[in-house]
Amino acid sequence: MNYKEFIDKVKPEFEKAFKFLEGEIAKIRTSRASPALVEDIQVNCFGNTFALKQLAAISSPQPNQIAIQPWDVSYIEPIEKAILQSGLGMSSAVDKNIIRLSLPLLTEEYRRSLIKVLNEKSEDARQTMRHWREDAWNKIQAAQKEKKVTEDDKFKAKDELQKMIDEYGKKIKDLISKKEMDITG
Repeated sequence: MNYKEFIDKVKPEFEKAFKFLEGEIAKIRTSRASPALVEDIQVNCFGNTFALKQLAAISSPQPNQIAIQPWDVSYIEPIEKAILQSGLGMSSAVDKNIIRLSLPLLTEEYRRSLIKVLNEKSEDARQTMRHWREDAWNKIQAAQKEKKVTEDDKFKAKDELQKMIDEYGKKIKDLISKKEMDITG
């Protein structure tokens, strides 16, 4: 058994954690409107729950506005209700068959709270990656005790795991820095 097999098994888990973080960060509001802010809002429609993006086209025609054009006019009322309950603090107005959301200006206090949420999400991703590193390291140590992996390979694996943690840590830091700049304007 080669230590690289353990590394190859854990790498997709690191990538999944990073992709999940990217998705979560896209939902955090910046100084510009983005369809990602609302596309995953859950809408109760006809006894079922759908993500908003399944019921409407979502665009951002202006920096502080999101336009939602439902596929069917009967979706307008449930969509408006879901947006109101989402807690995003956006005012909505129906203009013919389009729901227009106006984003309020970001206050300094709200920007700070967004950055706090951003840092919490990044720490969650780091914890997930540390968990997977620890899991792989424990399996490598067990394999070394069973003489399936040499001691040299065990330490090569440890170095490679640390290198992966460092690489993804830098990717997370870069992603968070970019989003912080977007939030602070």
